[in-house]
Amino acid sequence: MPRREVSTHEWLRADEILTDLLQLHKLPVTVVIPTLNEATQICEAVGAAGWANEVIVVDGGSTDGTQVLARSAGATVLEVPRRTIAAQRNAGIVAARNDWILALDADERVEDELRDELGAVLAAPQHAAYRIHFRNIYLGRELRHGRWGRDWHVRLFSHDRRFVERRVHESLEPIDDVGSLSMQLEHRPYRDLTHHLEKMIRYARWGAEDLYECGRRAGAWDLTGVPAWRFFREYVIFSGWRDGRPGLVVATLSACAALLKYAFLFAMEWQTESRQPTYPAASTHERNPGK
Repeated sequence: MPRREVSTHEWLRADEILTDLLQLHKLPVTVVIPTLNEATQICEAVGAAGWANEVIVVDGGSTDGTQVLARSAGATVLEVPRRTIAAQRNAGIVAARNDWILALDADERVEDELRDELGAVLAAPQHAAYRIHFRNIYLGRELRHGRWGRDWHVRLFSHDRRFVERRVHESLEPIDDVGSLSMQLEHRPYRDLTHHLEKMIRYARWGAEDLYECGRRAGAWDLTGVPAWRFFREYVIFSGWRDGRPGLVVATLSACAALLKYAFLFAMEWQTESRQPTYPAASTHERNPGK
């Protein structure tokens, strides 16, 4: 019996059916990832979120081809240049087609255990939102203590929620009904120490700008007591010492970050009062999304 040749149309149709079947096995959640110059890891980030049936990358004006790479990896890409991370997240939420949103950064990964828990939660949600415990990896080592060891964020929530827009440490609007997931989200916030210092300086400037706009001014306690308290709290009270030398480095740099924020705030106040030109505002176009 002669073999029937399969037409191109039939092959295309079979491919569409296979794609539809694969989509049926994906979780009904939209992963929203804000980016800026994340070419080195955006493909991995999108690929790692392939278990979700929609991945939206919201780019803040990358110049390294992040947008092209994200599209090639299968993500929907929105471009909202020179906006805050919160504004980027909100733009992705508005464009999402699912009822549930998982807000991620390019340096965060959902491991198999968390993915399975997400599937169970989405099948029968009991709360309006869920907080997730972060497993923070610093210079190749997991930080189990200090501030990083108790790092929780609300990242899974219904489509009608929005982030409060501010320059740094954006957070979801207040929600009364929040549950907690038991599995952790892997987070590698810094490529190396230089990257850590660069982000620390940027975030300190943004934090100072937020405080200045709220009418805050830097006093003697802010410049001395706050950094000292920050170190004592994270290294002693939160047991950062149990993470060894990485814990000492992290606690020390956290204190430095507090000092820098209030030093920038003092500089803004002094330059305004003395009618000197202020330094250029820290542009959100420069920043690398992350916590």
